[in-house]
Amino acid sequence: MSCCGLETERLLLRKPEEADVPAITAMIGDWDVVKNLATAPYPYLEEHARQFIARIAEGSATGESHVFAITRKSDGAYMGTIGLHLRDGAFEIGYWLGRPHWNMGYASEAARKVISFAFRELKATKLVAGWFHDNPASGHVLEKLGFQPDGAEQRDCAARGHSVYCHRVVLDRENFGRKKVAA
Repeated sequence: MSCCGLETERLLLRKPEEADVPAITAMIGDWDVVKNLATAPYPYLEEHARQFIARIAEGSATGESHVFAITRKSDGAYMGTIGLHLRDGAFEIGYWLGRPHWNMGYASEAARKVISFAFRELKATKLVAGWFHDNPASGHVLEKLGFQPDGAEQRDCAARGHSVYCHRVVLDRENFGRKKVAA
């Protein structure tokens, strides 16, 4: 990773910063975004975004989290967040995009680069992820990237106030690159 983050053809993945708070708040404040996140509350306030950025800094300092703001190279627009978090001995990848940035390939493009970072730089042996049953678009992104089904579980969703059926998926190092994952 360079000092400035990770780059793809259209994106710059960089450390989230205080200036991102208004964009984070507005985008996660959209019910159709927040209902698909495990830990974000609803309504989502600026204080939640500031706490999120503080947690990112703590996780980065310990090596337990590697979180990136997804920004568009052409204009610097903040579009969402993607990150890796250590969970039960493996890195879990998670991401979200604001509604104006859906269905344009940004999630796949950002995830491809972060997966590459995880396997090459962090020397991860496998990555895990999950997607709520009523968010098949996220499941499609993960499948396209090579993730394979690994069961299901009930997972808490703070915004909804209850647990939600969650599909678990896994990507082993051995399968990395088999579906154009390399970036």
